[in-house]
Amino acid sequence: MYSGLEVRVPFCDPRIIDLAFNMPWRIKTVGGREKGILRAAFRGLLPESITDRKKSPYPKTYDPVYFRLCASGVLRLLEDNTSVISALFDKDAVLDIIESPDKISSPWYGQLMRAPQILAYMIQADHWFRTFDIKIV
Repeated sequence: MYSGLEVRVPFCDPRIIDLAFNMPWRIKTVGGREKGILRAAFRGLLPESITDRKKSPYPKTYDPVYFRLCASGVLRLLEDNTSVISALFDKDAVLDIIESPDKISSPWYGQLMRAPQILAYMIQADHWFRTFDIKIV
């Protein structure tokens, strides 16, 4: 976790990874839920309290300080001409998320974290593009 990796040991088999990577989205989301195929696969093997429970985010994402840090990081990236973020995202839409985070009334697909996580993903994307020297042409 220190390096930003989430390890899901039971799913490390390359065959499972290949299958999941190549699986159509409509199958992954069986029943209209995130992890739908996984939930369906374990129905009857695990209690419904597990297969039907909502995802629960890390508590830090509800912290106003976390949101402010993410927002200030994204604002810096939007002003940075070397960042891919300003090319990938509509600046006005991003500013709207920052100024009115509660406008995202329903969870961003599969996420209960809403605005803070969207902003964090933008920062992570910028880091990934810089680390691997990816250019958009």
